Amino acid sequence: MKRNILITLAAAAVLLLAGTSAGCRKLEARDNLNKGVQAFKNAKYADAVEFFKRAIELDPTYPTAKLYLATAYMSQYIPGAESPENKAYAENAIKYFNEVLQEDPKNITAIKSLAMLAYQQSSGAPTTEEKLARLDKAAEWYRRLIEVDPREKEAYYSLGVITWAKFYPAWMAARNKLGMKPDEPGPFKDKKVREELRAKYWDMIEDGIKNLKKALEIDPEYDDAMAYLNLLYRERADLQENVADYKKDIEEADNWINKTLETRKIKAERQSKSTVGIVSEH
Repeated sequence: MKRNILITLAAAAVLLLAGTSAGCRKLEARDNLNKGVQAFKNAKYADAVEFFKRAIELDPTYPTAKLYLATAYMSQYIPGAESPENKAYAENAIKYFNEVLQEDPKNITAIKSLAMLAYQQSSGAPTTEEKLARLDKAAEWYRRLIEVDPREKEAYYSLGVITWAKFYPAWMAARNKLGMKPDEPGPFKDKKVREELRAKYWDMIEDGIKNLKKALEIDPEYDDAMAYLNLLYRERADLQENVADYKKDIEEADNWINKTLETRKIKAERQSKSTVGIVSEH
């Protein structure tokens, strides 16, 4: 009987020590997280990475540390640079953002970061095919962001920008092929060129315009969205089948660039008044 009691007490002591050890590891993990955050704030990203990695080693279930680690890697990534080291920053960021999403599928920060990173990677793509693939990946993440938060205006805006980024090179190539000067009015006179581009891009452009307008429904003063509406309408005009529709698109583009300029002026005046008010208070 006495022996059984001693065994029970010994087992309890082991469990207590294990619990204490686990608690100490979690405290140490949080200490490393805090040190990492401080290093991150001071733009010492390499140091921050090491602190966050240590925090995860101490507490593998620490999602905040993984989110910070992914962000620290992403902060070191330089869009357009294709060195092995730079690619590793992106790959590690993607790895840890995805680990965060495995535990929290609706984590907006992780989804938004993966979308942004995919878009940034497109600028350094070695081929047109790879660039388009990365833009498609970015679009996937932005659509997922909208599923999580339908009021995320930047997601709709970014989808519009991606549409422009995919169409613009083809539009410019067609103009150059047809010997058209930058300010020469359209639409494209070559029916074959026009029809090929309409078949490939028309629905995409319509979707891009719709997304930019959705961003403006959420934020009526979203001047960047206005600016890209101007671009898409202006470029889509060359795909119109007659001069009348071409002119309608150009007129719509002109309206949007005017709205862009007016909105930016209003914002600047508002900012100026706000700054004056703050100075006056002091």
